[in-house]
Amino acid sequence: MDRKKELKQQYKEMKPDMGVFIVTSGFNDKCFIEAARDLKSRINSTEFKLRMGSHFNKELQREWQENDRSNFKIEVLERLEYDEDETKTDYSDELELLQIIWEEKMQQKGMKLYKK
Repeated sequence: MDRKKELKQQYKEMKPDMGVFIVTSGFNDKCFIEAARDLKSRINSTEFKLRMGSHFNKELQREWQENDRSNFKIEVLERLEYDEDETKTDYSDELELLQIIWEEKMQQKGMKLYKK
């Protein structure tokens, strides 16, 4: 029983990488940018949904299905560091701001965003 409690506590203390990732189309200069509390899980989820045809961004989904998967690249743009204050648990504002910054950066480079 103590082992179960210990594992549960370890899980609660885990700090997955959080930040912003991008799905880039290699054929039309378009990208999809998303912020996530758990980058690894969200990237895996996004790729799974695209493969299964159930991603919420219909434009990205359609182009994913019409073109070869190798025409798309998924990568982390930036990781957000955890605050030194251990009591802070809500990073939604910081992640939202980081996403906006990266969307603006990509648009300045001439990239178009997939409509949300």
